[in-house]
Amino acid sequence: MSNVKFLSGENVPLEMHKVRMVQRVNLLPVEERLQCMKEAGFNTFLLKNRDIFLDMLTDSGVNAMSENQYAAMLQADDSYAGSETFYRLEAVLQDMFGMKYFLPAHQGRACENILAQILVKPGSVALMNYHFTTTKAHISMMGGQIEEIVGAEGFKIQSDAPFKGDIDIDKLNEAIKRLGKDKISFVRIEAGTNLIGGQPVSMDNMREVSRICRQEGITLVYDASLLADNLYFIKVRDQAYKDIEIKDIVREIASLMDIIYFSARKLGAARGGGILVSDEELFLKMRELVPLYEGFLTYGGMSVREMEAMAVGLKETLDVDVISQTPIFVEALCNELAAKGMPVVMPPGGLGCHVDALQFCPHVPQTQYSAGALAAALFIASGVRSMERGTLSEQRNEDGSERLAELELIRIAYPKRVFTLSQTKYTADRLDWLYKHRELIGGLEFVEEPKVLRFFFGRLKPIGDWPEKLVAQFRKDFGDSL
Repeated sequence: MSNVKFLSGENVPLEMHKVRMVQRVNLLPVEERLQCMKEAGFNTFLLKNRDIFLDMLTDSGVNAMSENQYAAMLQADDSYAGSETFYRLEAVLQDMFGMKYFLPAHQGRACENILAQILVKPGSVALMNYHFTTTKAHISMMGGQIEEIVGAEGFKIQSDAPFKGDIDIDKLNEAIKRLGKDKISFVRIEAGTNLIGGQPVSMDNMREVSRICRQEGITLVYDASLLADNLYFIKVRDQAYKDIEIKDIVREIASLMDIIYFSARKLGAARGGGILVSDEELFLKMRELVPLYEGFLTYGGMSVREMEAMAVGLKETLDVDVISQTPIFVEALCNELAAKGMPVVMPPGGLGCHVDALQFCPHVPQTQYSAGALAAALFIASGVRSMERGTLSEQRNEDGSERLAELELIRIAYPKRVFTLSQTKYTADRLDWLYKHRELIGGLEFVEEPKVLRFFFGRLKPIGDWPEKLVAQFRKDFGDSL
């Protein structure tokens, strides 16, 4: 791993790449940003990309690909069945994870659909460190339930724990005893827990969870979508792995799992996904669903050009100088915000910087979607698009009441190798201004609320005229500045 120190003593994130292609972005005046937010129903997902300055909504499908990935796309074998592209990708995955069978799918949630249909029965329970929105939706649609058994540190905004995504082993044992193994559809470990700050899972924890599952005969599933960040944290936060090659860490993780699935929109910096398994019986059951939902077995709903890019991107995941890029920039933004007194999830995770909306806007109740309101306010103040990761991202309870999220966060995501240090500092500056005027931020309420995955396309409106007051204060403080 590259070790570069600055004479000044500053801890500056250093890009281990050079930029050879750029895309123009626009920074609209603040009044126009407010109008865009109104047209989007105060939902950052519904903003048009042409109106956004820095798109920090997600790292899914928006990572910068390498020159070698683009070059590989030109050798794609464009065939419906039996494409050489598939066999090249399959060989990379088999070498990387050491698992025999690979099933392609168009992205991670497509993998979750197949897994839910095969493993989830009505009344069954999936145990996991923490859910992801689409994971929960697929399990619920099959009549199953989820139970989250992440350790207590996972819900602490400020913590010294290096692996806050770890499963609580006592909770796991208690759940198995209470439910009985026959009622448990599977245990799922999510690398880099998405909804609670991108926090990693330790190797020790994965090893113990695997031991228990194998002892009890329970299927262990690993969501490797955020594997790259998790690998980096194992490398730098666990002294036992300081001198271990990334490839060997991947192989050890894979040896503990029964099923691995991933979204290549995150892992591999391409677009697509897949399922890996060593058990032939499980493979044959899942294989039947790929042509039904995804496409033939050797493309699975993916473009062969994307598959070639994915194969190269997966190889690049084994380079620590590649996988370090997101975590070091997330850390830089988190540290700068924390130094200015803002409430951010610590220690910094992967994926993005997570700001605690409950502490940032304590006057806005969760029932008025405080994280959603903060995400809207950030766009108005800066043109930066972030994502709500709180109550708005949950589903209502069966009785129609709100399920209040354990953490009410906005996520300022860092797509791999996309944004610069100056753009990071701009984001920190606008958040600093917003924090100084946080009393101006108000709540939101739904005007159009879908029943499933409402955060994707639901529409809201502000409670009161707080967005206009925010714009007026911006003009007062920044004059004619964008």
